[in-house]
Amino acid sequence: MDKIIRCITSDGAIMASAIDASDIVFTAKKLHNLSRSATAALGRLLCATSMMGNMLKQQDAFINLRVLGDGEMGAVVAVGDSRGNVRGYVENPGCPTEYYRSGKINVSQAVGRNGTLSVLRDYGTGDPYIGQVELVSGEIAEDITSYYATSEQIPTVCALGVLMNKEYGEVMLAGGLLIQLLPGAYDEAIDRLEENVKKLEPVTTMLAKGMSILDICKTALDGFEVEVLDENPVNYVCGCSREKLERYFMTMSDDDIRTMADEKGVAEAVCQFCSKRYTFTKDDLEKLIQEKNA
Repeated sequence: MDKIIRCITSDGAIMASAIDASDIVFTAKKLHNLSRSATAALGRLLCATSMMGNMLKQQDAFINLRVLGDGEMGAVVAVGDSRGNVRGYVENPGCPTEYYRSGKINVSQAVGRNGTLSVLRDYGTGDPYIGQVELVSGEIAEDITSYYATSEQIPTVCALGVLMNKEYGEVMLAGGLLIQLLPGAYDEAIDRLEENVKKLEPVTTMLAKGMSILDICKTALDGFEVEVLDENPVNYVCGCSREKLERYFMTMSDDDIRTMADEKGVAEAVCQFCSKRYTFTKDDLEKLIQEKNA
């Protein structure tokens, strides 16, 4: 079972979040039949979105992250709620995969180094907050770090990873770590954190060693007294339904509803996030029109 945790140092100087999202990324790969590069990119973005969503205080709030570079992958999108549950998709799920000399997947090549990272936070209380920054590398973690520094002026360390079986490309481990300096952090705390970050292993390496997400946070915050703010399970969750589609169709004109049916008299809608298919016959569409005009 995937989990997410938020911790804070007892002096209130630093907050850290960590996630084990191995099942979430495994699910995303299966749902969308992702290539290795698409799995790595979307997996990293799902981890970041879960941690960022989990920071939202309002119960019905949600966050939407969209990476759009000039690579072959196209848009990479993830949506998360305030508990850290997420869903996402890739515009080109079969994007080709290239590798660095080290053998690691070249996510930057697939995503593209030129483009934008857009972040939308909806607190359910009015106009959403929208921030956008230029991509730094297309490797996702560096772009998240840049977003916080540029758009929110919060010094941040972000580490994201997806480990796949080299032979079959199956997802073995996926996780992330997000560390932020809070207002009033003193120089000694900053220096200590910087030294800890230099020694940190990749998140998937720590998970592979059997470390828990609390262990990962404590390792990043070595030398500090750490308090757990919250810890809870997280999942890949899509809220699509036939009823939601019907409500959307009823906002359309009668003619637009009728023209959705193909030559066989059937309209089919496919959810971008979970690939679930919904089928509507001509009779179904006519009933919606009658309900709309009743």
